[in-house]
Amino acid sequence: MRQHEPRRILHIVSAMDRGGAETLIMNVYRNVDKSQVQFDFIVHRSEEGDYDNEILEMGGKIFQIESLGQLGPILYIKELTRIMRSFPYQAIHSHTDYQGGISSFAAKLSGIQHRICHSHSTNWHKGKRLKERIILKTLQAIIKFSATSYCSCSEEAARFLFGNHSLKKGKVKILKNGIDLRSFTNLDRNCKKKLLQELKLPEDTITIGHVGTFSKSKNQRYILKVLKKLLAKEPRFVVLMVGDGPLKHQVEIEAKKLGIQKNIRFLGVRSDIPSIMKSFDIFLFPSIFEGFGIVALEAQSAGIPCVLSDVIPDSVDMGLGLVTFINLNQSIEVWCEEINKGLLINRPENNIIFNQILSKGYDIQNNIKDWISLYGLNAVYVVGD
Repeated sequence: MRQHEPRRILHIVSAMDRGGAETLIMNVYRNVDKSQVQFDFIVHRSEEGDYDNEILEMGGKIFQIESLGQLGPILYIKELTRIMRSFPYQAIHSHTDYQGGISSFAAKLSGIQHRICHSHSTNWHKGKRLKERIILKTLQAIIKFSATSYCSCSEEAARFLFGNHSLKKGKVKILKNGIDLRSFTNLDRNCKKKLLQELKLPEDTITIGHVGTFSKSKNQRYILKVLKKLLAKEPRFVVLMVGDGPLKHQVEIEAKKLGIQKNIRFLGVRSDIPSIMKSFDIFLFPSIFEGFGIVALEAQSAGIPCVLSDVIPDSVDMGLGLVTFINLNQSIEVWCEEINKGLLINRPENNIIFNQILSKGYDIQNNIKDWISLYGLNAVYVVGD
């Protein structure tokens, strides 16, 4: 490769929408020296992703292919190797959990030296049938055979994909889900007022915020049940839901059936997440499973109290006194009670929030060098170094 050409890293994802893993990748991408290193992406959806335009503007390439399930293993590997051999890639970085071994295998066939499998989740439908167990074990074996590095957003996600033995042996690198901390702590105090005006809501509205893809794992239908119960005693509650996804229409229908549609605003995909977060009075995140829950970190960065399901890893709590974990088997009344308690929490000052999260290592500038080192590169590829 000629010296003036940037080193290229190939990321394998489902689609570059505003999900947690994708947002994390973009946080890293924005902070590398793009004259020295570039990110390309293999996606498995023909529709345009939320981040696609930004990727192209920064010099990245996007390759659209059908999924492993659509193509089958042989054709899928053939498609992967065709792309992987089209450029002298420095590394491939797979974000597709158990299927990451297939990408790493294709990269091994293509002669790519650095092959990373990254766990972002704590759930996969394993099933109890013999066939499903065999598929699971086979995919795990392919990861072990093909990947050169394992990494994860949390210990829980590491155990899920790579097993407890690999974690205990130090074979898995925990990469913290860093965010652009300053964009959340350096915010206008009038964010909520401006958003309420935009949405034509009264100034005394109590906002419950939620950010996430509309999917079974994010459990938005449970939020509707909580809101229904809260409105029985306090009509000023309004849920602000940010995001899109396959179950959005179902959630909208359910809200109408419950008669609470006037107290919900579906904001769609937004690029102004920091100011949206600052507009919440409380953040509600009753996920059924999560690898880490980067949006809960963002909410704390904006100083917002969080009520979370206890399946979310403890490591998401930054020790600011803003997080409450609740088991999903607890009653709706318990969730309502904790939400009302959260509204009374004294919020820390911005400088305290910034220093605390910085000390925990969750500012993107703190951990981006760990990403770069996975690719066999050094700190000169990071902006500012």
